[in-house]
Amino acid sequence: MASYKVVLKPSVERDLEALPPAQRARAIGRVESLAENPFPAGFIKLSGTEKLYRIRIGDYRVVYGIDSEARLITDHYVRHRRDVYRRI
Repeated sequence: MASYKVVLKPSVERDLEALPPAQRARAIGRVESLAENPFPAGFIKLSGTEKLYRIRIGDYRVVYGIDSEARLITDHYVRHRRDVYRRI
């Protein structure tokens, strides 16, 4: 499987900076791993959206979109589970 390019929106960079250090390290690792496998174990397609998916990282969620033709993954949010779905 050819790898994808992962693009972080500025909001994701702010979200990552706001995380506790241990959670930040886990989140960065999972986001980087999406380049090799954009459909990891436990990923869920978000209902009511065209191409948005989410993965769990403890109490945090990473919401991302996939463009298979361009081999591009765009991360939208990395937030606590109580907050992540409010803006979708």
